[in-house]
Amino acid sequence: MKYIIATLGCKVNQYETQAMEAMLRARGHAPAGEGETADAVLVNTCAVTAESGRKSRQLIRRLREENPGAVLAVSGCYSQLEPETAASLGARVVFGTGGRAAFIEAVERAAAEGEAEIWIDKPFERRVFEELRAGALGARTRAMLKVQDGCQNFCSYCIIPYTRGRLRSLPLEAAAAESARLAAEGYRELVITGIEIASYGVDLPEKPGLAELVETIAAHAPGMRLRLGSLEPTVVTDEFCARLAATGAVCRHFHLSLQSGCDRTLAAMRRKYDTERFFAVTERLRAAFPGCALTGDLITGFPGETEEDHAATLAFLRRCGFADLHVFPYSRRPGTPADRMPGQCTAALKSRRAAEASAVAAELRAAYLRSQIGAELEVLFESAGGEGSVGHSDNYLLVRVPQPGLHGQVKTVKICGVSGDELVGNVV
Repeated sequence: MKYIIATLGCKVNQYETQAMEAMLRARGHAPAGEGETADAVLVNTCAVTAESGRKSRQLIRRLREENPGAVLAVSGCYSQLEPETAASLGARVVFGTGGRAAFIEAVERAAAEGEAEIWIDKPFERRVFEELRAGALGARTRAMLKVQDGCQNFCSYCIIPYTRGRLRSLPLEAAAAESARLAAEGYRELVITGIEIASYGVDLPEKPGLAELVETIAAHAPGMRLRLGSLEPTVVTDEFCARLAATGAVCRHFHLSLQSGCDRTLAAMRRKYDTERFFAVTERLRAAFPGCALTGDLITGFPGETEEDHAATLAFLRRCGFADLHVFPYSRRPGTPADRMPGQCTAALKSRRAAEASAVAAELRAAYLRSQIGAELEVLFESAGGEGSVGHSDNYLLVRVPQPGLHGQVKTVKICGVSGDELVGNVV
């Protein structure tokens, strides 16, 4: 069977898509090459915002039109939430966010026998973590390991708890075995990812936390850099920072889920911290990991957000000194409390505030890049094209050096300048 596979959304979706493609290849199937007719088209969808849902529908329609004779199969958060709509767009196989192996088998049946199948379970009834083989397709430099699924924070703007269900964690022994395998296969960096990794282990009998997970992985994959996915600030205590720093393996880049720099808005979002607690987290991380890059997510134009609230957020961004930010205008998501809140902002207002926040983010990004001039950074080189090599530093900055042939190697680089959004330097 020749297939096309596409994905939208977060690193967890990317991980699950990689796992499904690994299953397809292991079962003897191959990706359709350029000009080849695909027997099946698989789409892994996203529903984190209404805009994500729109993009999912758009991608499904486009791939259906481009591959009219192929079996169209849809999985992911959007189809978990709206399976009937996914089917109405021409999908013969519709699954949600569970049963990935069963999804692949259903695609095979549909391609071989024309058998259609829709299978949507109830996410809140899931109790066991679905283990998928970790890794990455292509060059063996950086791999992802999904250690957790589900979320029970129930932030007022978020639909994900309803598509992913309750918290489920990968057992420590399984995480140890997977990380050791990946290290043995030659990966030099491991991204620890999940829907809400700060809550890792609360469902397991021994109640290991995220710090214990990181220590376990570091012990079983010596020499491998460990990079954490998005963190809820509430997990970042003094003990947490000290334990991570003691491993000597954790990269100096932490992506924090901020969402707003205004206490009134944070309360309306049902976030579990205020700005002072968040700022204390940034100081804690910088003390334990000097020079670390702190990045974050920000939503602008949340219902009820005033100009004063927005101004407070912009001031807070500068106070925290972020290295970069992902800025999103608030997107209404039917089924969430925020969708029913009064004071909905206009699209123009949300876009204007997003542009202003993005301008602050660009200013902070440029300042952080300039601060690296003269520093020596550990860089994992991921590509070696032309006359040089390019890779990411441990603080997740793109670094270019003139030396060729460094793919897959970690080298110390002395930074001598900034070129656009990249650092340039020379291997020490």
